[in-house]
Amino acid sequence: MSQVKARHSFVRYSVGMKRRKAFRIVAFAVAAVVFAFPGRAGDNSQIAYGKRLVETNCARCHAVGTAGPSTHPDAPPFRLLHLRYPLEDLQEALAEGISTGHPDMPEFVATPDQIEAIIAYIGSLDR
Repeated sequence: MSQVKARHSFVRYSVGMKRRKAFRIVAFAVAAVVFAFPGRAGDNSQIAYGKRLVETNCARCHAVGTAGPSTHPDAPPFRLLHLRYPLEDLQEALAEGISTGHPDMPEFVATPDQIEAIIAYIGSLDR
């Protein structure tokens, strides 16, 4: 491999690593806000916003309410997600862009505000 090709590969690898690190930092910051200020996480407007987001983007396959099965057999109901995954892991996945889950799940990337709302909504399903 030539030095130019090796350098190009290293640069691409470094950029990818920096992006993943940035996504993790954003996810950590969102987690810190959600868990440091539980009143905000439990805010009804935040929960309502999260509910609208999952109804719009996820309800085609996932059960997003407090009861009922998911329409896609490989899509877990949202009310059970906190049992399968720590909420911090879900935050990171949302920040990085969920591209897997069930085989035909579309890629979904959320903003920090959307992530906070979605996590607040998922947390509210456990009450």
